[in-house]
Amino acid sequence: MSLGLPVGEVRVVSYDAEWPRLFEEEARRVREAMGDAILAVHHIGSTSVPGLAAKPILDLLPVARRIELLDDPGLVRRMEALGYEAMGEFGLPGRRYFRKGPDRRTHHVHAYAEGHPDVARHLAFRDYLRAHPEEARAYAELKLELARRFPDDQEAYMDGKDAWIKAAEERALAWWRSRSDADRRDG
Repeated sequence: MSLGLPVGEVRVVSYDAEWPRLFEEEARRVREAMGDAILAVHHIGSTSVPGLAAKPILDLLPVARRIELLDDPGLVRRMEALGYEAMGEFGLPGRRYFRKGPDRRTHHVHAYAEGHPDVARHLAFRDYLRAHPEEARAYAELKLELARRFPDDQEAYMDGKDAWIKAAEERALAWWRSRSDADRRDG
């Protein structure tokens, strides 16, 4: 199975065991383009959860030393050379968003500064779904149903997931904090 989805199309596919390898390849390229402006690149989104049905688009989360470093024209040019379009915050304060594929979207890069709450939110959600297969199954069923109902309406698809995601993120953050607290007590 290949990556990519025509812009405007909503399609959810079965998990592809190649996604982690494709993430690693792209993360290496993004790390090279962003250089010492970033500390890490994480795989997030549905393609980062083994077994979870997803849109065939990889989501990457670079963690920046300072978010302003990602506005450097040289860095932006290097990302553009990889096929990315720099979108700035794109509606989310504190984020730098890059998307790859003008007609067929293959990758989204959501970069935040170290310590930004959205870093923890994304990682907690990913790790929670990995640790709770029943939640991942429920999420997959919702996404598949919404993709069937709204194959050409990205906004309706996103709106249909919103309440479920917000509730799951609350559970995920509580679970993640409890694990972090336990780690601190044990360490």
